[in-house]
Amino acid sequence: MKNVIVVGTQWGDEGKGKIVDWLSSEADVVVRFQGGHNAGHTLVIDRKIYKLRLLPSGTVREGKISIIGNGVVVDPWALIDEIKEMKSKGVEVDENNLILSEAANLILPYHKEIDEIREDAAGKAKIGTTRRGIGPAYEDKVGRRSIRVMDLASESNLDKRLEAALIHHNALRKGLKQKVFKKDKLKKDLLKIAPQILKFSQPVWKRLNEYKSKGKKILFEGAQGILLDVDHGTYPFVTSSNTVASTAATGSGLGSNSESYVLGITKAYTTRVGEGPFPTEQKNKIGDLLGSRGKEFGTVTSRKRRCGWFDAVLVRQTIKISGINGIALTKLDVLDELDEIKMCTSYKLNGKKLDYLPAGAEDQFKIEPIYETFPGWKESTKGVRNIENLPDKAKKYIYALEDFIEAKISSISTSPEREDTILLENPFS
Repeated sequence: MKNVIVVGTQWGDEGKGKIVDWLSSEADVVVRFQGGHNAGHTLVIDRKIYKLRLLPSGTVREGKISIIGNGVVVDPWALIDEIKEMKSKGVEVDENNLILSEAANLILPYHKEIDEIREDAAGKAKIGTTRRGIGPAYEDKVGRRSIRVMDLASESNLDKRLEAALIHHNALRKGLKQKVFKKDKLKKDLLKIAPQILKFSQPVWKRLNEYKSKGKKILFEGAQGILLDVDHGTYPFVTSSNTVASTAATGSGLGSNSESYVLGITKAYTTRVGEGPFPTEQKNKIGDLLGSRGKEFGTVTSRKRRCGWFDAVLVRQTIKISGINGIALTKLDVLDELDEIKMCTSYKLNGKKLDYLPAGAEDQFKIEPIYETFPGWKESTKGVRNIENLPDKAKKYIYALEDFIEAKISSISTSPEREDTILLENPFS
């Protein structure tokens, strides 16, 4: 297999950044295929921290091609700022190593504003968005009124596209008793930054098929997690894009007939940011310990993550939905100090036992987890690079987890550092 697709099996924040960075040592091309700058990846390389939001994780490695696909919604100002930030840390980002799809849809100021307005107006019914305009931008894409990267190349076309978009947005703003959005200043601002964006613009589908024909190894980097998928996640507390592995094809233009290994990133416990159901959440000392040891704060928003025990039912479900071949287990070392560790292996709903998460939000909030308890190993696993060197009780937990989720574990991460990884199966081989 030449290609690897990396997706999160939980609600995001599983540690995809480190794993993608680690895998990119073998890849030639790294592709982002969905999401926007609402999802961040933190990389720790030689004790230097890189926080990426739009740029693929391969950006920090020399000699790799990084691609932002058509499935990504792009805030052009955020992209420019992120490129500047990387350059300030000694990472070169230019037309030789970054390609931006000409068909990618743009996030504009009115998207961010309407995101904030609606979230504030929702009160207790809020979704918990990052307020970065991701959802409204995807709405415009589906509504066929979006501004795309290619539209920046023509002033007359940009004018027409903005006119059409603002007919919708200003009607919405009036209904919410907000000032209408002025077109002329936005057009001027976009034309000013257009050269900085267009220099990266290419037909990504064409480039990817060229790389494929040359036998290049392509790594697809998903954002967020499958439980935030707009179709398969905990709706309506989800993101506005599809986060499952099959989205790599539609979000990049490389056909789904391309053989790929699907790698699911799975944290050894569970976290969630924002609102929504969370069956195994621990609002107690256990949750606080997991949060502090795991440094569970959002890369983009700095919001504190909700923490809980590992939910094998949910991960088994996302594995089936996304056709996952292997699991990269992360943050095992966070569990080192616990006397006992629990794993959810089934649910109870209205007195009945369930082996899956039902689709309805009302039922999801009522779910009661049924746990299996394991003894803690009370030894440090940080930095271990060989499975034989793990404590026996840690190995017992890992093998039980593997059994419950019905998928093999291909690697285990034991610290944020790039090399602190136990490799059991190479996805590229």
